[in-house]
Amino acid sequence: MTEKYDSQLRAIAQLFRRIGWITFWAQLVLGVVSGGILLFASISPRPANASPNTGAGLGVFFAISGLVALGVGIFISFRYVQIGRRLDSPNSNNRPRKLETVQVVRLGLIVHLVGILLTLVGAQAIVGVLLTKALTSTQPGVITQLDPSRVIQPLDIFVVQANTNTVSAHFAGLIGSIWLLNRITK
Repeated sequence: MTEKYDSQLRAIAQLFRRIGWITFWAQLVLGVVSGGILLFASISPRPANASPNTGAGLGVFFAISGLVALGVGIFISFRYVQIGRRLDSPNSNNRPRKLETVQVVRLGLIVHLVGILLTLVGAQAIVGVLLTKALTSTQPGVITQLDPSRVIQPLDIFVVQANTNTVSAHFAGLIGSIWLLNRITK
């Protein structure tokens, strides 16, 4: 009986380490790319006559909030690795209890769901601003002076890409957490 228990425990420990590292690196890479894009977008020069864009500012705020949640999710993925190492410990006193382990995985689920929500709200605000720019930038048959604040810039598309990367990173963490929760609650 204990031999079967030990082999199951080792398999779960290995799964925690493997899923922890996979989600850690996937989230870290996507998060760094998203953070870099948002940082570049926030410090890049704007046209002198461009009016402030409230919707985009709100969208970037939610995008950054999603990145903060992603930072917490990355930490939780690293905790999965640590839990896997502790589960593999020969000393049973060092092993985490099942309840403690389940709570960490559930926290990971909640963090990633909140992160996805924040990032999607940011994406909706940013895409709304881009749609407004696209609809008001030109009028067919009318030649007017072009207002730079109404033209979609390549940087605007980068911000959408940053949000997509952040949602993808949260999704990777969410899938990993669901997988672990499913495995440990059997």
